[in-house]
Amino acid sequence: MERTLAIIKPDAVQNGHAGKILDRILAEGFAVRAMKLVTLTQAQAEGFYAVHAERPFFGELTEFMASGPCVPLVLEREDAVSTWREVIGATNPADAAEGTIRKQFATSVGENAVHGSDSAENGVKEGRYFFPESEIVQNGAAVIDA
Repeated sequence: MERTLAIIKPDAVQNGHAGKILDRILAEGFAVRAMKLVTLTQAQAEGFYAVHAERPFFGELTEFMASGPCVPLVLEREDAVSTWREVIGATNPADAAEGTIRKQFATSVGENAVHGSDSAENGVKEGRYFFPESEIVQNGAAVIDA
């Protein structure tokens, strides 16, 4: 089993899509191992996206991520990273495949509804940014189920 971090971003939460996205997560066979509703501070958003600090979109991205509530989730299943990235679609919703979350719910490249880790290693690292291991429900314990 593999873990990945998903974030339902502020635009999707504000537009009332968090429940629909959570339904899709469950329909795709993911186990939700941790989940919470948070509003990131600017410093927290900058810390999470520090890998992009030198990129021109960093300020816009971190301001957006601190602009309202978001829902970070630790997801688990076989091939969690690649499956989640397939489910969410391309960063630009105009390029995203039909049926993907970003095609359905994203409004722009900057406000693209969801985050997905780009590797299994980053999935674990990013999950720990939001959740200590003690808050991540382990295999065999109760999880949110479809």
